[in-house]
Amino acid sequence: MAVSKMGGQEWFWEGEFTLIDLGTPVTEKVPDPDPPRIRRLSHRQGGRLLGLGAALVEGEATWQRIRNVLACLLGVRGIKAKDFPAGLGLALEEVKSDLHAGSHLDAPWHFGPTTAGRAAKTIGEVPLEWCFGDAMALDVRHLAPEAEITPSHLQRALAAIDGEIKPGTIVLLMTGADRYWGRREYLWKYPGLGRDGTLWLLEQGVRVIGIDAFGLDRPWRTMAREYLAARDPARLWPAHLVGREREYCHLEKLANLHLLPHPKGFRLACFPTVVEGAGAGWVRPVAFVPREH
Repeated sequence: MAVSKMGGQEWFWEGEFTLIDLGTPVTEKVPDPDPPRIRRLSHRQGGRLLGLGAALVEGEATWQRIRNVLACLLGVRGIKAKDFPAGLGLALEEVKSDLHAGSHLDAPWHFGPTTAGRAAKTIGEVPLEWCFGDAMALDVRHLAPEAEITPSHLQRALAAIDGEIKPGTIVLLMTGADRYWGRREYLWKYPGLGRDGTLWLLEQGVRVIGIDAFGLDRPWRTMAREYLAARDPARLWPAHLVGREREYCHLEKLANLHLLPHPKGFRLACFPTVVEGAGAGWVRPVAFVPREH
């Protein structure tokens, strides 16, 4: 197996497929309205915490567990960091974040409580077959920041690659916005889908739409500005809210679509982490590109 670094993301290949990482990490180091907070414990700190954890589960009665914890804190008994080989326990991390940091899949529940009058699917209810299958990337990098991606843009991008969208195809929108990742421009410097473009893709049988930008809709500031000028609710998250009428999911904060050697003919895996009752889940999206012989 060979390993390389390209564009700050890892990709690797083995066997018959090139595997390309199309994701961005969960990190507190990028601008975000609600950035994650990550607490990191060193191996020594982790060793002490593991010792306390062991004390908490030893004994049946509450008084026994309290006695064990006190004894551990006082150093009288229990497991301590120095008891591990080289005095190092296990490193641990605690993340406080919403599920929309880094690459993630939005489920129908994120869009509203119902879809076409039925209870909307939470992330754990999204069918697995939606999250793995044939995929293609449509290049809309020529569009200006804050522009709306319309059906005609999608049709031209599809014709440019002589592509055909079959039911179940995962369609990825390549805006090029991932080049701004980690900078303030990432929050607004990209085009986004509107209602018409989203409906057009769903009418082709698409279940999952992805984008290499902060969000699937146009930037927050664009929608807010237009809503305040017209007081028209249809200006607010129109692509997302299509999900109240038609069942679909979308991937946000992808990256590295430009590393795909071909815009079609690959498969994508985007299985989400399941948080019970949630409307989104973190994803490590990986493209499976057939190797050329």
